[in-house]
Amino acid sequence: MKPVDTPAAGDPAERLIAAARRLADALDLLRFAPPVTHVYNPLRYAWPSWEAYLRRYGSRPRRVVFLGMNPGPFGMMQTGVPFGEVAAVRDWMGIEAPVSVPAMQHPKRPIEGFACRRSEVSGRRLWGWAAARFGSAEAFFDECFVLNWCPLVFLEASGRNRTPEQLPVGERERLQAACDGHLREALDALRPEWAIGIGGFARRRLEVALADCAQAPRIGQVLHPSPASPAANRGWSEAVDRTLDELGVFERPRS
Repeated sequence: MKPVDTPAAGDPAERLIAAARRLADALDLLRFAPPVTHVYNPLRYAWPSWEAYLRRYGSRPRRVVFLGMNPGPFGMMQTGVPFGEVAAVRDWMGIEAPVSVPAMQHPKRPIEGFACRRSEVSGRRLWGWAAARFGSAEAFFDECFVLNWCPLVFLEASGRNRTPEQLPVGERERLQAACDGHLREALDALRPEWAIGIGGFARRRLEVALADCAQAPRIGQVLHPSPASPAANRGWSEAVDRTLDELGVFERPRS
C-alpha cells in the first residue's frame, strides 16, 4: 500500500472514528448565513450508522477510496452512510442503526432514518454499480471505501439543497479547512493507492488537500451519478467502468 504520509500506528477504523469526531466538533463551531436556514450534521444524529460503517468496512487499508461531495436528502442525510440509499445500506451492507433528528429540523426535509421511503438516485446508482461489478459488499470493501468530503447538509428556506461550492467565500474557506484536514486524516488511515473524486468538485478537493503530501495516492475522477446530469442518465455505470478501466484502477475488469 502506498501511504499518504508516514502512517501513524493504530487500527484504521479507530483512527477514522477519532478523525470524524474531531471533524464534527470543528463543524459545530461554524455558522452559515441566509439563504442557508438549516444545517444538518449526520455525524451527530446518525452517528451509530456512521460508526458501524467505519468499524465494519474501514478496519484496514483500502486500495481505492472514492470521494463524494456532501450528503443527499434521501441518502447520507437519512442513514448516516455516504451515498446512503436506504435499501443499499440496510440490505446490501447489512447496516441499520437508530437515527435521531437534528435540533432544528426543516419542515420540508424531515429525518426519517431507515424508515425513509424515498430512494436516493445517486446512492442507488453508486451502490448498484458496486454490487454489479463486485457482487457482495464484502468483495467491494475488500478493495474500496467511500467517503464524503463534507458531512453537512445545507438547506434553504424552500427546502432546496445548497452545495458547499455555493457558500460565500468566507464560509466556504472555513468549511474547506475543516473538511480538507479530515480528508487528509482519513486517507492517512486508509493509505489508498488511488483516490477517485466522484465528480469534479471532489477531485479538486483531493488535489488541494493532498498537494503537500509527500506520498499522495494517484488521483482520478469519475462522473457524478446525480440525476441532474444528462451524461449520468445515459448510462452511469458503463461510463464509470470505462473510466476506471482506462485509468487502470483495477487490475482487470470485473464480470
